[in-house]
Amino acid sequence: MSTARYDLHTHSTESDGTEPAADVVHAAALAGLDGLALTDHDTTAGWAAAADAARETGLLLVPGMEMSCMAADGTSVHLLSYLHDPADPSLLAELGASRDARLTRAQSMTDRLAEDFPITWDLVREHASENATIGRPHIADALVTIGAVPDRSAAFSSILRGGSKYYVPHYAVDPVEAVRLVRAAGGVPVFAHPRARLRGRIVGDDVLEAMIEAGLAGLEADHRDNPEQERTWLRETATRHGLFVTGSSDYHGAGKPNLIGEFTTGPEVLAEIEHQGTGAAVVRG
Repeated sequence: MSTARYDLHTHSTESDGTEPAADVVHAAALAGLDGLALTDHDTTAGWAAAADAARETGLLLVPGMEMSCMAADGTSVHLLSYLHDPADPSLLAELGASRDARLTRAQSMTDRLAEDFPITWDLVREHASENATIGRPHIADALVTIGAVPDRSAAFSSILRGGSKYYVPHYAVDPVEAVRLVRAAGGVPVFAHPRARLRGRIVGDDVLEAMIEAGLAGLEADHRDNPEQERTWLRETATRHGLFVTGSSDYHGAGKPNLIGEFTTGPEVLAEIEHQGTGAAVVRG
């Protein structure tokens, strides 16, 4: 008897994915999944289209989001939020500040790049959907277009990496405060790819402990960017603190090599997310 499988970390063109939200849902259906979460960066703009597609395909949809956060030492942290109230004023204000900062940062990085590459802001904008907040992935796509790099991954590991002369930092909410905001909005906060060392620095245990104290619900353990030995550590840590663990693909369509459904979450964890989330409802197709 098969166990239901859910991919709880996917992106659409509303942030830095390459497929519209409805197409992400259809991709999940084609992969044989029972459901998914749409977790675009700092936006819920894709929820309605994804919900319609879930009803069409018979899939279960968990409305979600991935918040961009920054620890005090400058380390980037991503926080997944499931089933929060998309109209919560405090959360909306913080998301607006983050999006504004990312846009300003993207413009500054493009200006720096233009000194050495035939790249323009208009070209970068062509790689983002109408309402998406422009960020480094869209700059990376523009660099691919002009032939500076073969793909997004190459752009992030070289030209756009932290420490590059083209890199510009940006404001993002502290991860502990982000956990509090998500909980206050009725959401369920999960630390995304918390041990992804290949992406750069990871936060220390003190930050993780503070996030747990603030109300963190789970850890995304099964993710291709968490080394295998770290996944074991994450499961042990979750057990010690009474957290659940999830598995997800971090699907971006053609924007990353990650395949939808390459890691999944089972029905028991989904039930716990639904139990804890009070700001929005799961969509059942």
